[in-house]
Parts: sequence; C-alpha cells; structure tokens
Amino acid sequence: MTRIAVIGGGVGGLATALFSARRGHRVTLFEQVDRRVGSDLDRDFFGWNRPAVPQAVQPHVFLSPVRSVLLDEAPDVYAAVLGMGATTQHELDWFVERPPLRPGDEDLVAVRARRIVLEKALADAVQREPGVESRYGDPVVGLVTEARSAIPRVLGVGSASGTHAAELVVDAGGRRSRLPRWLDDAGCRQVREERHRTGIAYFCRWYRLRSGSSPPKRTRTVSAAGFALALVFPSDSDVFGIAVVVSTSDPTRGALRNPGVFDAVARAFPAAAVWLGLGPEPVSGVHTMAGLDNRWWGLADRAGPVVAGVVGVGDCVIHTNPTLSQGVSLALRTAQWTAVHAGIKAARDPASLTAEHHHWTVTELKPWFDAQVETDRRKDEGLAAATVPADPRARPGDEAALMACSLDDPVVMRARAQVRHLIAPAEQAYGTDEVRAHLWRWRENHPGFVAPHEGPGRDVWESLTTARDN
Repeated sequence: MTRIAVIGGGVGGLATALFSARRGHRVTLFEQVDRRVGSDLDRDFFGWNRPAVPQAVQPHVFLSPVRSVLLDEAPDVYAAVLGMGATTQHELDWFVERPPLRPGDEDLVAVRARRIVLEKALADAVQREPGVESRYGDPVVGLVTEARSAIPRVLGVGSASGTHAAELVVDAGGRRSRLPRWLDDAGCRQVREERHRTGIAYFCRWYRLRSGSSPPKRTRTVSAAGFALALVFPSDSDVFGIAVVVSTSDPTRGALRNPGVFDAVARAFPAAAVWLGLGPEPVSGVHTMAGLDNRWWGLADRAGPVVAGVVGVGDCVIHTNPTLSQGVSLALRTAQWTAVHAGIKAARDPASLTAEHHHWTVTELKPWFDAQVETDRRKDEGLAAATVPADPRARPGDEAALMACSLDDPVVMRARAQVRHLIAPAEQAYGTDEVRAHLWRWRENHPGFVAPHEGPGRDVWESLTTARDN
C-alpha cells in the first residue's frame, strides 16, 4: 500500500484517486474549492462560475480511451455516466448499413456528454470509496521535501490544514498548476517547457431539444467556411452545444458574444442549421474561450528526473488545445498508468518511478501532443488567411480529401476513427496498402474535388456580425 496525495479535484485528480484506491492504496485528495458537483447538474453546469476550469462549460466529446479506461478501472462510473443521460456513437454508424466489424472496431465509440456528467460520476464514486479522504477547501500550498538529497525527494504536501505525509504526490492541478514554482523552491533543476501559442477563439452556446423533438440522425456535425468552423456537440439529457471557431485575429469575433448574432451566424452553417431548425430552447448565453496554447512540461531532463516521488496527471503535464478533444482521454490514461505503477517503488525508489512516468508520457502521450501542435498550426494559418473568399481553383489539402473520402468509404472511415480516438497514429492508420488503395480509388473518382466550404461567404458573415452588433 502506498500513501498518495493527489493535488486537484478535477477529472484527472478524481480518476487518479479512485483508480489508486481501488488498487489498495491510501489516497488523500486535496481540492482548493470548497464545493463539489451536486445533484442538480444543470444548476452546477450553467450557474457555477469556475475561473480555474474555463473548459468546464465548453463542449466535450469523450473519445475511446475514456470509455475503455472506465470499463477497465471503474465500470460503475461508466454505467453512472450513461445513467445520467450520456449517449454513445459508434463511428461506423455513419453508414446506413454498418460494415462488418473487424477486431478493434468495438473501441471506435465516442461518449457524448457534458464534462460535468463525467465529473459527477467520478466524484460520487470517490466519495463512496473507503480508501480516499477528500479534503475540499484545503488547498495545497507547497511540498514537503527531504532536506539533503542530490535529487530532492518529496515526502508529502503542506496544505492550509497542515502537513500531510505521502510516498507519492500526484499533481492534477491543471494548466495553472503551481508545481513548477514549488520545485524551484525545493532547489530542483529547471525543466524546459515546450509551449505553442494558438490563435483560435471558441464561442459556444447550449440548447435543449423541446419535448417531442428527436436528435437528427446521420447528419454532419461540422461545417466549414474557410475562416470559421461551426461544430455541433450532442450531449446528455437532450442538451447539445454549438461552437463557432474563428481566428483571434478576426475583427468580427467580438460580435459573436451577442446571443442573437451567435444564433444567426450558427444558422448559416448547415451542420448547426439542422439542429437549430428543430426549435430548441437556448439554455445559456455565449461562452468564450481563447488565449489557448499547447503546453508540454516534464519532470526529467537528459540527466534524469529532477525530483523524486512526484508525477503529473492531466493538463499540468500535457495541455492541448481542444480542437481534437484529447484532454480527458490523455488524463484518464495517465491516471490509470499512475494507479497501476504506484506500488512498492513509490516508497523504495521514488526517483525511478518519476523517471518511468516521464518516459511513458514521452513515448505514449507526446506523439499526440505533437499531432495537436501541427493540426493547430494548419488551422491557425487557414482561419487567419481565409478572411477573403477562397480561390476555388486551389488544390484541396489531403486533410479535406481524407475527410470527404471517409464519409463515403468505411475502410477510410475506420482508419480516420482510429486516429481520432488515439488508437493509432496517422502514419500507421493511413499507411496500410488497403487504405492507400481506397484513397487512391476515391481520388480517381473525384478528380475535380476541392475542399468544400459549407458555411457562409465572407460578405454574408460580415453582414450577420455587424447587423446586430450593438
């Protein structure tokens, strides 16, 4: 049994505490806010101001690792998520007749729910778990370290209530984690941070289908206008979100804060228009999120670990822009790894545990971080440059052709889903002879294909964003 201190009561911290306790470890969970998700999800989701968790009210799609990790570690939590109204979507259900399933296809499932549903299910399970002591409103203020050590060894944490011994400290403090400062205070070597700024702004509004309305079936949930995207997020309990994504350099973006402008703009995108055409009830204003970056920060350098007895979970280690919906999946995978490995080595060789954790994150998580950085680079350039009508003679990029092909071809859809759900990297999923042959055949049958812009032209966009911007 290992004594574990978990810093942060978000999804990553809750999952780490639960998975670890169920493997026989004794866990103390510290959360700075003296409040947890209650029984009224709508009240907490729409009415709880959470400045430390700006993504909490934004739309989420939970990719395959969320489902698979929960089924492995906490099937009761997964059942609770579904019991609170979450829905699932198999990627191959896009086709009228689902193609014959192959091994691995069972993992190509997205869970559709607001983040608070998963948070509630985890929090309830943690509260029931006898191996976890939850200390809400007791923020960690520093680390307790061994006085004399070549590599500072962490022996616990100091919180508002006093000192708490631990053989392993798990930082799940999110993107605003204070761990870097605490390590500096402990005399640790500095680790170089990798940070990539993004120029993408998100505007989101939530709606609820009225009684008698049913969610549309087999409709696209993404429409692009070159300079903007509109995305639909079916969620739990007949609630859905619509997000409009633009460049932070777009001079019209401020108008999207106006609910009337937002609705008018969203209706100009076919994917969103289908859902708004059902006459849903708006249940929120317009939520905004910008100033985002992709950030990677580790606890080791070429000389080895800079600290012993500390690992990170979630956004404190790898924070990715939400365009690919990777964050919760990567956090749960890391929580699972931590619970599995938080055994005797945490007490006897904590530096080795920190080093193994760093190696695992570099091997298993860093490739997805790099993919996010590259995706955002292309998206930034595209949104910023497309404030004028696109040249219809431009050759479409492979990404647009791949998307279009996948909607026609189950073989390519399967490969795309494997990448989307963090099951296989792009070079592996698209690199098989079968997938290449299908892509080649599709291109031959669509020689004049250009990337479709299904949303409004720039002139229509500007008329919509200026007419009501007052």
